[in-house]
Amino acid sequence: MVFAHDTEMSMQAAVALVNTASAPDTLVSVAQADAFWTSWEYTGRHERTRAELDAVRELRPVLRNLLTSDRDRAAVLVNELLADASALPQLVRHDEWDWHLHAVSPDRPWPQRITVETAMAMIDVVRSDEMSRLGVCADDDCDGLVLDLSRNRSRRFCSTACTNRAAVAAYRARQADTP
Repeated sequence: MVFAHDTEMSMQAAVALVNTASAPDTLVSVAQADAFWTSWEYTGRHERTRAELDAVRELRPVLRNLLTSDRDRAAVLVNELLADASALPQLVRHDEWDWHLHAVSPDRPWPQRITVETAMAMIDVVRSDEMSRLGVCADDDCDGLVLDLSRNRSRRFCSTACTNRAAVAAYRARQADTP
């Protein structure tokens, strides 16, 4: 394991959230936001309103900026995000989760919790000098983010679809070169 479980989950959720903005946008309805909330096992306040959806959607460029920044810029952004949220890290245990960090209470708005959880996870990424685990999809037609948690740091594509598209293109290029 590269990072603690809560760090990995927060980073994966942040990358997934940013990638919902890729065409086609997959976070346009309250039902889609609710499914995202459920799939990433968020806890606490969740209003299931259009205003909450809009606030979560507005986070995507903020998180993209954070996740694609260099290490020094990421540290500055993390500090700004945590200060803006008046974050106070505390160890908590709830549901099936063992001790882990929360920095805002569960009654704070979901978009604020996403921001703080991502910033807290980025602390581990910055401190361990693992920014290279974040990148942009190698598919020229995609701007999705990639979080590479593999041992050999071999992940280049944001999704199976992009991986398959690249493999098919490479295959076709090889076939075109053979007589």
